[in-house]
Amino acid sequence: MTTPYHFISANKNKTYLFLAIFIFLFTGFFYLIGKYFDNPGYYLFLGLTISLSSTFFSYFYSDKVILWTTGAREATKKEFFHFYTVVENLCLAEGLPMPKLYVIDTPAMNAFATGRDPKHAVICATTGLLEKLDRSDIEGVVAHELSHIKNYDILLSSIVAVIVGALSIISDVVLRHFWWRKKDDEDRNQSMIMILIFLIALIITPIVATLIQLAISRKREFLADASGVLMTRNPNGLISALEKISAFSKVETASFSTAHLFIANPLKEERGISWLVNLFSTHPPLEERIKVLRKME
Repeated sequence: MTTPYHFISANKNKTYLFLAIFIFLFTGFFYLIGKYFDNPGYYLFLGLTISLSSTFFSYFYSDKVILWTTGAREATKKEFFHFYTVVENLCLAEGLPMPKLYVIDTPAMNAFATGRDPKHAVICATTGLLEKLDRSDIEGVVAHELSHIKNYDILLSSIVAVIVGALSIISDVVLRHFWWRKKDDEDRNQSMIMILIFLIALIITPIVATLIQLAISRKREFLADASGVLMTRNPNGLISALEKISAFSKVETASFSTAHLFIANPLKEERGISWLVNLFSTHPPLEERIKVLRKME
């Protein structure tokens, strides 16, 4: 029988595996750039230094970066009484430390959890969600996010969000540098190598993105739904919340690198998901999640 402790251990191991893959790919990418400049040793060292620094930074500061990029602000008990007290009550019942609470000012309905462990966790909800959902619905959403915290999903998710962002930015800078570099004095072989590096850069980024999608298993959402129901003993609360969220979950400040953190796909258009977004989606369809939850009623 699989226990919650098994999922926690698996998530930690998955984190270490993903970080090792990231360091390998990132360092290898810089090594190829170094081959072009006839100085592979220097660029290998540079790539290793940047990847290790990025990994260290993402482990300790990913939550702050994510909150900043999504435009979140701290939530006070006075302004968001129901949000604060629901989190407080569930944490007391589960024996979890009280996470810091943040909100994103947007009419969209969504929420996410971030941080490296239960002692350094954050739950963020949109103001639209807190205004449009009743207390029972909010409780279902909060229980889902607390389950991510309890199961250490947030460690993997937060690190992934920052690492993908760093990789995308650096790849873009490198590509721009090569694109504008003068080619007058380059021989044919150098031009071919530059084209090869361009192709590698263009291929590596989607591969890493795909690895992230694989690392953040869709089963994490199903597990968090089930764990959340165990906390509240009320599947109808989460069912009702997901039904309402499905109508308006798009968050303007969300990006591809942070989308997997949210309870529902924040990149979703109101009229449906494009085939491309759906192909790389980290979320199971809300209809499927609701169907599973109804079996728990």
